[in-house]
Amino acid sequence: MQQLTLPLTPGLRDALDDLADATGRSPEDIALDAVRKRLEEEAAGVRAVAERLADAHAELLRRLGE
Repeated sequence: MQQLTLPLTPGLRDALDDLADATGRSPEDIALDAVRKRLEEEAAGVRAVAERLADAHAELLRRLGE
């Protein structure tokens, strides 16, 4: 696994540490979960746009595939 350093403001780091303490998890685990969730959300948004574009241009895409 590769490491990634994130520049957090003191306020963000305090909030992350507080959440970690309250949940009994490590700050790294909480940050990793947040990154995973954000990537999933972004991927879903990109898929939705791609599907809309494919639907809107289905006839053109069909003709190009001939």
